[in-house]
Amino acid sequence: MVRGIYTGASGMIAQMERISVISNNLANVNTPSFKRDITLMKSFPEMLIHRINDDGVRVFPLGSYDLMPIVGKLGTGVEVNEVYTKFTQGAFKQTNNPFDLALEGRGFFCIQTPDGERYTRNGSFLIDKDGYLVTKDGYKVLGEKGPIKIKKNNFIVDQDGNIFENADFAKDPMRLVSQEENEWNNTVLVDRLKIVNFPKLRFIKKIGESLYRSTRYSGAAFIIVNNRPKIRQGFLEQSNVNPVIEMVNLIEVHRTYEANQKSIQAEDSALGRVINEVGRV
Repeated sequence: MVRGIYTGASGMIAQMERISVISNNLANVNTPSFKRDITLMKSFPEMLIHRINDDGVRVFPLGSYDLMPIVGKLGTGVEVNEVYTKFTQGAFKQTNNPFDLALEGRGFFCIQTPDGERYTRNGSFLIDKDGYLVTKDGYKVLGEKGPIKIKKNNFIVDQDGNIFENADFAKDPMRLVSQEENEWNNTVLVDRLKIVNFPKLRFIKKIGESLYRSTRYSGAAFIIVNNRPKIRQGFLEQSNVNPVIEMVNLIEVHRTYEANQKSIQAEDSALGRVINEVGRV
């Protein structure tokens, strides 16, 4: 009976973790480039059940024997195995803001933080007082030559991530510019956005503020040379969270939690009868 209480309690703890993850997904449904998390469960090791009052001997194929024949297996509960981030592409929202950049395909922008290089897909950038391209939290965006320094409203980013400056761009930085136009003759290549990926993407870790860091399991970030994701200037990638699916999952979690709670109450009631009634016999 006590084992049944432990099993039900493990189920309740696992569902509490799922509620936390689902709530975080719903809270970030409007956060640019947010990637939804999924809670993966695993069962505790199962126990073999033996017939303790059986005098027979069971012989196994390799010649060994067991004085207590096996009846079957008994589950001992469940636990959270990992919280897995699903990196599917989010939809694009056009903002017509030249400082908004979206990645179409696998990859991450590199950001310089006080704790070292970090990574994000949130391309909602600004320009600081010193002319550097920064995140909303003031962290500098990195190019392949270092922090990117530009002048306000006179730059354009092509699909490969090359950043060009030209005084003519200040008139309308969001218009399409082809390489055949004469105005490209006066452009200056400032830098190219540093876009990276990881050997094992699923093991990178969220650290808040739409940032990620590498781990020993993900491997170090490497610059993408071939098949780079396309850069869309004037667009933002939206969250890949589907609020309808998350609400359905939330209802499922609450019902599962209540089922485990009732299981514990039933086990506790049976244990109380054993102590109070059987002990009188």
